[in-house]
Amino acid sequence: MTNIKPQNGSSFSRRGFLSMTAAAASVPLLAACGGGSATQGGGGAGGTIKFWDMPWGPPAYNDAAKKIVDGFSGPGGSKASYQIIQWNNFYQTFSSAIASKTGPAVSSGAAFLAFQFADQGQISYADNLLDKLKKNGQFDDFLPGVLDPFKSDKGYVATPWQVSVRALWARKSLFERAGVDVPTDWSSLLESGKALKKIGAVGFATGAGAGNPIGNHLMLMMMLNNGGGVFDENGELDVMNDRNVEATEFLLEIVSNGIIDPAAVSYTTDNLDSQWKDKKAAFGMYVLNVPERVGDTSGDVVAVSPLTAPHGDKAALVFYENLMMYTNTPSQDASEEFLVYYLGQIKQLWQQKLMSTLPVFKSITDSPEFQADPNNVKIVNEYLPIGKTFAARGNTLSAQVGALDGGQALNQFTQTVLTGQSDAKTALKTFQSGLESVLKK
Repeated sequence: MTNIKPQNGSSFSRRGFLSMTAAAASVPLLAACGGGSATQGGGGAGGTIKFWDMPWGPPAYNDAAKKIVDGFSGPGGSKASYQIIQWNNFYQTFSSAIASKTGPAVSSGAAFLAFQFADQGQISYADNLLDKLKKNGQFDDFLPGVLDPFKSDKGYVATPWQVSVRALWARKSLFERAGVDVPTDWSSLLESGKALKKIGAVGFATGAGAGNPIGNHLMLMMMLNNGGGVFDENGELDVMNDRNVEATEFLLEIVSNGIIDPAAVSYTTDNLDSQWKDKKAAFGMYVLNVPERVGDTSGDVVAVSPLTAPHGDKAALVFYENLMMYTNTPSQDASEEFLVYYLGQIKQLWQQKLMSTLPVFKSITDSPEFQADPNNVKIVNEYLPIGKTFAARGNTLSAQVGALDGGQALNQFTQTVLTGQSDAKTALKTFQSGLESVLKK
């Protein structure tokens, strides 16, 4: 399970779930396995659109989201109900409820969930919804490129509503003590890391312990940053390409120089947070809102620009969280109208500072509340335009891409690199074999 603990102290999963380590065809997705708490059909009694949502932040987030949902009044007097689905065992909750036709009409959820259920014929595609957004002007408010990952040969599988970015952060005072500048490329990352090590600081902070996906994400981010990726432009597995080899060799060099903490292989998010809080971490890739997360809003911890790779490439790893519609609904029109309404209201969640992710709408990023945080502004301006998903070098997500996130093959690759136990080509070959064994099932 991919768990990230937010700054409020609760623990939740934002993405991949272990069932995604098998391709959609190899998993009995709709088998009744473990009970959800739902008791009504997809829309509930009286044409009510049932909306299932996850704990995307502090309890106040769910309170605010429920208030928005309660305000919906749709075609034919339809209403909407709000139900919180906990991240723990959420996949079983969704799959069993959908199998018994007691699931939601609309939901949020893990990034690849819609693609799995679309493969099973349980998802209503969002093309008509997007047409409605075009008519009322909301479609033009989407930030560039955020819809592209959801386009399939059958239509748009889901609609994005927030973006989780893996950004680079630096503690300026440690660089000043070490007498070096914040790195801008791979070469300066190596050199600054050596200088930071001399003062007892960590030049590339990460972690790959229980429940901490940051180490996994770092492996893929460096491949993407170098113009590589696990898949080719056509979506075929291509782990052994030259750019991935080069990125892995560089990571192994960083490890061999002690620039990544030797204990990082076992670090949880709590451990990683502690390194930043204790002023040990000087530089690293992490989630958004790191200053608030580690309790230092003095301006010493700041988001910095993406690195330039050896061939001039730049890329950032992003996750597009989405809202999906299901075929089991009392009214497809009401489901669409609910999302038109809900997408038009979610700005309140950022205005109330309840989100630790980026919005997908320009009007929200332009708002005074959002613009007040220079780190988020920098990340929107510099990271989103070069953002790439797990599907890179292709552009389109799928259930198959989900085999990466939280899967054993990526976990093993990360452990191998962070412990320096292999050369790059051998590690990548094992990584590819692990993915092939899953995808061929």
